[in-house]
Amino acid sequence: MIEPIALVRNGGPMNENQTLMDALRAHYGAAARTAATGTSVVGDSRSTVADRCGPGNDCCGTSANVAVGEFGAACYNTAELAELPAEAVAGSIGCANPVALAALRPGEDVLDLGSGGGIDVLLSARRVGPQGRAYGLDMTPEMLDLARANQAKAGVTNAEFLEGRIESVPLPDHSVDVVVSNCVINLSVDKDAVFAESHRVLRPGGRLAIADVVADHPPDPRQEWSDVEWATCIAGAVTRERYRDQLEGAGFGDVEIVDSHAVGDGLTSVFVRARKLTA
Repeated sequence: MIEPIALVRNGGPMNENQTLMDALRAHYGAAARTAATGTSVVGDSRSTVADRCGPGNDCCGTSANVAVGEFGAACYNTAELAELPAEAVAGSIGCANPVALAALRPGEDVLDLGSGGGIDVLLSARRVGPQGRAYGLDMTPEMLDLARANQAKAGVTNAEFLEGRIESVPLPDHSVDVVVSNCVINLSVDKDAVFAESHRVLRPGGRLAIADVVADHPPDPRQEWSDVEWATCIAGAVTRERYRDQLEGAGFGDVEIVDSHAVGDGLTSVFVRARKLTA
């Protein structure tokens, strides 16, 4: 397992970072155990924004800027979901469908940051076909166990699930064509590292396709020190302007941030696209 890197909250070093990481692992580990029974994790009383993220919930609603066929009521194409294990569908707690957003092509290699129960990895693997490969990266052992079990049930052979942190990706430079993520980057307290790592592993001209949550205003400092607020996508949500600045600072261009729908007071689900412009 990759060792946790030093984290920062509210601009200063924090000795209790491991406490936050443990809280996130516990939160999503519990979600994985629930999903492993085939029961949807949506509606978990411990969640707020996450309650509304997942198949059939408002977090996956439509907007004037989004095609209903790609991001409609349940986020995912019904026929695609029918081919996946029930446990993979039950474990979906993202805020959209980044796989459709990425417009994957046969033969491409794709990395999913924070792959959870594996829904986006399994769908990606199918879209890129046998000549391509899909990688999932997650730091929660229970989620990795769930994802690997779902992979076996789905009979998908061109996928691999890796244990590690999205701030320190265990893949070599220039190893994938596309990086996707589904409502996970907001959980990181070091988004600069996440985007730098995404840029590093992408091949020149590679694409970034993200579904995430942004905030109209920076969070209240009291929220930034709440593990619960981090685990439920609130404390870590940055503004659209900050998101764009961090992507461009990492070397990405053609940045596009499109609002989808509100998911809470001052919080919005967005679709983010960007391209690696430098080697």
